[in-house]
Amino acid sequence: MNQPAQKRDRQRGGRDRRDREESDLIERLVGINRVSKVVKGGRNFSFAALVIVGDGKGRVGFGTGKAREVPEAIRKGTDNAKKNMVRVPLREGRTLHHDVEGHYGAGHVILRSAPAGTGVIAGGPMRAIFETMGVQDVVCKSNGSQNPHNMIKATFDALSRCASPRSVAARRGLKVSDIVSRRGDAEGKE
Repeated sequence: MNQPAQKRDRQRGGRDRRDREESDLIERLVGINRVSKVVKGGRNFSFAALVIVGDGKGRVGFGTGKAREVPEAIRKGTDNAKKNMVRVPLREGRTLHHDVEGHYGAGHVILRSAPAGTGVIAGGPMRAIFETMGVQDVVCKSNGSQNPHNMIKATFDALSRCASPRSVAARRGLKVSDIVSRRGDAEGKE
């Protein structure tokens, strides 16, 4: 029944590493919604939490959690967000590589890369996404639905369409310098 000491240490080491990675994550609560259900004895209240989680280095995720108490709903939302994290390629670790649009339901968002020093120009839930992701310069516009769930899902749709010059060059069978020089030519023509 007793495991050898080395095996226990390895297991503990793996768990400590995972805990350390999770402690580096930035959590942002976007919204809490109180829902009541009318029953024979009165009303039953429950809470739904919408949470954004990111590591500040290009990984971000969102999750929802429902429970009878607020802290439990937030914990469930955070766990859900950690499971659904995606990696987004960033230019110089501070902005997006290119402009992109995203849709979800009636939500429509436009994300634009920005020069250094611009800051995060985004409203509400989109600001939380970019701050937890570690983006420092970006300009965003939300058209259509102002519902936080739709805005977040539309933003993640847009982020899923982001591509780095390296991945585009590999897909097309070109060199990265060909892709980047074309970007410079396109900016020069405007």
